[in-house]
Amino acid sequence: MNVDKILTGKKEDKLFLLGNEAAVRGALEGGVSFVSTYPGTPSSEIGDVFSKLAEKAGVYFEYSTNEKVAVEVSAAAATAGLRSFVFMKHVGLNVAADSFMSTAYLGVKKGMIILTADDPSMYSSQNEQDNRIYARIAGVPLLEPADPQEVKDLMKFGFELSEQIHLPVLMRTTTRVSHMRGIVHLNDVIPPKGKGFFEKAPSRCVPIPANAVRMRKELLDKLIEAEKIADGTQVNKVYDFGDEFGIITSGGAFNYVMDVVKENNIPAKILKLAFTYPFPQQLVKEFLSTVKEVLIVEEVEPVMEKEVLAIVGKYKIPVDVYGKLTDTLPRIYEYSPDIVKNGIKKISGHTIKKRRYLKTDITLPIRPPILCAGCPHRATYFAVKEAIKKLKLKDVIFPTDIGCYTLGIQPPYEMADYLLSMGSSIGTGTGFSHATDQKIVSFIGDSTFFHAGLPGLVNAVHNKANLLIVVMDNRTTAMTGRQPSPSEPVNGMGEVAPEISIENSVKGIGVEFVKTVDPYSLAKAKEVFEEALKHNGVSIVISKHPCALITDAERKKKNIWMTFTINQSECTKCMVCVKEWTCPAFYVGKDDTVHIDPLICDGCGVCVQVCPEKAIEVRK
Repeated sequence: MNVDKILTGKKEDKLFLLGNEAAVRGALEGGVSFVSTYPGTPSSEIGDVFSKLAEKAGVYFEYSTNEKVAVEVSAAAATAGLRSFVFMKHVGLNVAADSFMSTAYLGVKKGMIILTADDPSMYSSQNEQDNRIYARIAGVPLLEPADPQEVKDLMKFGFELSEQIHLPVLMRTTTRVSHMRGIVHLNDVIPPKGKGFFEKAPSRCVPIPANAVRMRKELLDKLIEAEKIADGTQVNKVYDFGDEFGIITSGGAFNYVMDVVKENNIPAKILKLAFTYPFPQQLVKEFLSTVKEVLIVEEVEPVMEKEVLAIVGKYKIPVDVYGKLTDTLPRIYEYSPDIVKNGIKKISGHTIKKRRYLKTDITLPIRPPILCAGCPHRATYFAVKEAIKKLKLKDVIFPTDIGCYTLGIQPPYEMADYLLSMGSSIGTGTGFSHATDQKIVSFIGDSTFFHAGLPGLVNAVHNKANLLIVVMDNRTTAMTGRQPSPSEPVNGMGEVAPEISIENSVKGIGVEFVKTVDPYSLAKAKEVFEEALKHNGVSIVISKHPCALITDAERKKKNIWMTFTINQSECTKCMVCVKEWTCPAFYVGKDDTVHIDPLICDGCGVCVQVCPEKAIEVRK
């Protein structure tokens, strides 16, 4: 859609928005002035929209170096009197946790919302953590929207709640809520405030032990006040379809519950919680007194189920509680109407309709993610592998990192052995270098390098590690939608910004062997990688070439698009291009001849250098 409408839409207008787009409109209706993020799926579209609208809206927006920094800049803004909004994917909150925990102690002057987009079923993530637990650890209120309309509405509610109790508010979406699209009814946009002012408090906003002891008591008092609000707020609703069978649910799981209950005419009472922490004890207690059995439907951990069991035990309520802990519902992965339906069937005598599905005998092929045609990472992996082969190195360890290049785990490259988190490849590479006598090659992207790789590099140099670090600089944060990284001369507002040199940064840390190559020049890249692998100590090769999506767009603009084909009279069917290069544009025909699909080929021409028979040429 035209993202300008997210800003210009008037009260009573309706827009068909993604959950993430609705978050932007909700922030604008809430009078947000300051926005920060580090891109991470499933939250990325929020930043994509803000980057286009921020200047017109009068809002400051930045892609921060990492999530910890994003929380810090927005917390400072909220303390200086500006409503602020910071968002990230669920594992991003792990990075931000150190500062996030302290924001609860220090509190805020104006509203601050921290949105965490959780990823049940791990569609684009390395784990399935449930960040509702973070709200309980830190001691901050938690909101859980179920659809785009509620995402938008809870943004304004969250700012007001934050200011009422002077705490940041955590909002938890999930992949399904972030990426579902629905009709959203608009309200008025509140103009942002220009600049704030930091008023120095008598005891200062510094949690030294003497202050932290007092702040801890104040935090608990704020949570008591927040629980009273949760018990009385209209964002927590009861849907009464009769009978003594109850369901307590929240977030995206609520949609599945409603689908099953309505489709099967199940006489049930549903308590839908949107303000879920502090847990509304009195509201839940009253609800439980009206039913004989209750099913807790939530994704991922049994967080609410344990809260309900505590209330049942505390007040000795005669009700049977079912959920994950009773194996009525699964503890892992994203839910669906069928999962909810099967859970209800286990504990009730209600008739459940059998869903009709279209049947087909066609088996869909497995389609794993692959590096794009023309991706410079493929050329980097090919050159490194050739260099290792030339030097006859054995048992090389490949710590890798989070980005498109993680796909180096796949055959034929298989150059990804160990991965913990963003930026971990340098730290783990250092560990392997001291723990083994094997050669170490760590891979890391340019955005990831600035995100969390620098501390690991300082550690590697200081502790005299012996490893090769390959910084795969494709000039963008490609995996999440091509947001700018610090190595680009542009920032989140679209302004010209200083380009942070990776070369100068690593030399300043003390790395002596630093070379930059263009992986499209395979022979030169292979030569440099051979030299780096022979170096004793920390060596860095910056493999620098723009993401294929960037170069494709530039070629199309200049109308210089070309593709390649195979001269069948020269081809010996050696299959190097298919089995060792593995560009998705290559395929084998029925007659075992090799071809290049012109619709997939992006014209990079690197395959010309790969073919030992020089059988690849420009398509005429």
